[in-house]
Amino acid sequence: MGFALYGGADGRYGPDTARALRNFQVHAAGAGFPGVRTSGVLDAVTLRALEALAPAPGSRGQTRTLPSPFYAGQAVRVVIALREHRTFLFDPEGRLVDIFPNAVGTAATPTHPGLKVVRAKLDQVATENAGARLWNDRHVFGARLLDLSWVDGHRSGEELHGTSAPALLGGDVSHGCIRHANEDILVLHDALAVGDRIAVVETLQDPHLGVPVTVG
Repeated sequence: MGFALYGGADGRYGPDTARALRNFQVHAAGAGFPGVRTSGVLDAVTLRALEALAPAPGSRGQTRTLPSPFYAGQAVRVVIALREHRTFLFDPEGRLVDIFPNAVGTAATPTHPGLKVVRAKLDQVATENAGARLWNDRHVFGARLLDLSWVDGHRSGEELHGTSAPALLGGDVSHGCIRHANEDILVLHDALAVGDRIAVVETLQDPHLGVPVTVG
């Protein structure tokens, strides 16, 4: 469902598990399970929500309470749910391709909700050069970078990019950019084109999004 742990499950109920569970609880509370608390604790109410919303054993993704690929009536290729720390990628026909965990801005340097557009795509060399120029670290932006502007053309100062610190995914840790695992930003970079629209929302209950959809 995109609430991933870096490196996979390790059999220990530690802070990474609690962070992933809190992100799921944010989703479940808005998806018809109002009794779920954002605690990071696997209580009976959360377990019932997991059983109801999880895909079939051996499957990935989500078949209920998906965001609509429309924002304010405009088709989007990506929906970023800030409080869930998830990125939903849709194909040009509006079908869900995959769900990726992300990391977003801190309270002091937030990622701003709204409708944005891919302004430029940087390959690995250009991404590394940008990291060296801006942060004196060629690897800070990971494997790829997609520069975003507001849909009206004004620069947003935000990007979708990879990360050199994948263990921080699932949290509020960036300067406003939306970080992804390097293998995930490669998929996003290849799938998206300059001009594609990106919807950034706090939660999937954002009124600008169309009606949630059910697939499968």
